[in-house]
Amino acid sequence: MGKPATPKPALLFTGILYSDKSYLSKAKESLLSAFGAALLETPPVSWDYSEYYKEEIGSPIMRTFIFFKDLINRSEIANIKLRTNDIETSLSIDGKRKVNLDPGYLTLANVILATTKGYSHRIYLGKGIYGEVSLLYKEKDRTFIPHIFTYPDYQDKKCVEMFIKAREFLKLKK
Repeated sequence: MGKPATPKPALLFTGILYSDKSYLSKAKESLLSAFGAALLETPPVSWDYSEYYKEEIGSPIMRTFIFFKDLINRSEIANIKLRTNDIETSLSIDGKRKVNLDPGYLTLANVILATTKGYSHRIYLGKGIYGEVSLLYKEKDRTFIPHIFTYPDYQDKKCVEMFIKAREFLKLKK
């Protein structure tokens, strides 16, 4: 019989979609205040994988990621998602978000995203939040591979390379 054990801490990150730099700045300020200093921030890149957010956020849509210095207990991710939802709401105008914040965590084995949307491939974490294994680390190939339901942008080569780089930071922190 296995014995319950606390998993190793994980590296918290947040993906940010935005079209207005002033809202990106406000979101970053709130995120850093809530979760601590940044370890790594990616340069903004164009995000054109879907029209889903265009009406709400505007266009052109850009994406950046922030990885935070302080490691988290993985069980905190549901509360973190609720906090990022509060930040989105505080930056909304007339009920429309100006930023989309997607928190998740990175381990040496995978990338997990937190979401409010339940589907067959997502596990309920509590408080209305689900977890999705989006990328799996394949040791043999030294890369992350997508799950069959992984969003196209997380499958992009540059995105995978970013997570590999962040994984190296995590290895140094352990």
